[in-house]
Amino acid sequence: MSRRSEKMKTQARGEFEAWAASYDTSPLHRFLFQPAYRMVLEEVYRWRNGDERPFDLLDIGCGTGTLGAMLVTSTLPGRAVGLDYSPAMCAVGHDKARQAGLTQRLRFVAADSEHLPFPDGSFDVVACNNSFHHYPHQETVVQEIRRVLRPGGQFLLIDGFRDNVIGWVVFDVIVTAVEKQVFHAPWPTIDGYLRRAGFREIRRRKFGFWMPLMLTVGQK
Repeated sequence: MSRRSEKMKTQARGEFEAWAASYDTSPLHRFLFQPAYRMVLEEVYRWRNGDERPFDLLDIGCGTGTLGAMLVTSTLPGRAVGLDYSPAMCAVGHDKARQAGLTQRLRFVAADSEHLPFPDGSFDVVACNNSFHHYPHQETVVQEIRRVLRPGGQFLLIDGFRDNVIGWVVFDVIVTAVEKQVFHAPWPTIDGYLRRAGFREIRRRKFGFWMPLMLTVGQK
């Protein structure tokens, strides 16, 4: 591992370990993360189109597991695994799931997104929300995601959109100044990651004004 990669991972883990206890009450959780979770669920509803067969979703960079909890308490017949590099985030997520009686359909794994600890073809959907900019080897993560998807599965990626003036100021100037070791990839770069990994039917959707985000969807 290069010094830069190690520094990015160490900083990210430390940041989120310290944030875990107050993560759910953060303004970012309410105004940035939760709209992204709702967008993912909207896409999953559209993709399933009334299909009542059970399916499996992996949430990479899951934080305290809000997306997984939203999925398993919805009308969708989904099971969820939340994966985060921060053990503290996973611990909080597990405690929330246990208290809500959701552990039969929602579990957590502390692991590195570059080395997903799952066999090939384990999931029908993989989501990654607002954590991709912390990954030093983003293309490797995309390749790993495709590996663990089943044929026909969907990859849903949401991260900061920095390709207009507002997004550039928010993510390339302000967020980078605060978090230091991050990289918000331009959308053509993300498009290239998915195409080289073998995803098809790639589409994207921008949402949000003052903190613009980009949803990118690819199919295996």
